[in-house]
Amino acid sequence: MANLKELRTRISSIISTRQITNAMKMVSASRLRKAQNAIVKIRPYANKLHEILTHLASSMDVKEGNIYADQREVNKVLLVVVSSNRGLCGGFNSNIIKKANNLAKDKYKEQLDKGNLDFVIIGKKADDILKKQFKITSKHNEIFDNLDFSNAANIAEDLMKKFTNKEYDIIEIVYNRFKNAAVQILSVEQFLPIEMEKDDFQEQEYDYIFEPSKEFIVKDLIPKSLKIQFYKALIDSYAAEHGARMTAMHKATDNATEIIGNLKLEYNKARQDAITKEILEIVSGAESLKG
Repeated sequence: MANLKELRTRISSIISTRQITNAMKMVSASRLRKAQNAIVKIRPYANKLHEILTHLASSMDVKEGNIYADQREVNKVLLVVVSSNRGLCGGFNSNIIKKANNLAKDKYKEQLDKGNLDFVIIGKKADDILKKQFKITSKHNEIFDNLDFSNAANIAEDLMKKFTNKEYDIIEIVYNRFKNAAVQILSVEQFLPIEMEKDDFQEQEYDYIFEPSKEFIVKDLIPKSLKIQFYKALIDSYAAEHGARMTAMHKATDNATEIIGNLKLEYNKARQDAITKEILEIVSGAESLKG
């Protein structure tokens, strides 16, 4: 059994750790509330716009100017991996990194072997690991310091330009989608080219009235929709990160409380044993003096 001084030191240390984890939980809860409000507001708009976009894409081809739906033979691939800049959020980052590895080594193994697989990294945690194995063309770790639409749109515009210039034949985004504070859904979405949900489209016909013209819609609505989809993915990931961190810190705080309780019980037992031993020594000494 550990001595009393060691137990007091351990209890004091774990109490300090519990204060830190509890503070981190409160900070993440505050940031999660803001991020959750943002994703709840943008998600219905983004989903509806994406639905219109996929149906519009299905009714047009590249010759009509819909360059973002250009289905080409997949030679060059770009994976956009969204992680976080900080840790202590459970399996949030490890799941993303594992998924990116699996995509590279399984789905796009042919492109990887040929050197035609590149990465764009958002978040330091993925950058620290993936840069050791794959080619990183750019990183945008600073975006979470000021996450707004304009910053996200700049990155999306650069990705769109790379696709239209035929630098890449397919661009996919790997990120955690927010469901609730305790659940994050690992997602892989094809950013470009625009995917058409063929089965759904065949079952239901959509007769859109284009105003002012279909060409204007292609030039204005599709790029705007793609930027919004990219922004939504970043907000989703940001909310999921703080949800994961809040949950992890809540569990850590509970575990610390349990450990402190066990150590205090052990401390009280050790203290009681020490007191009992001292009493026995005093009694034995007194009996010796009487004898």
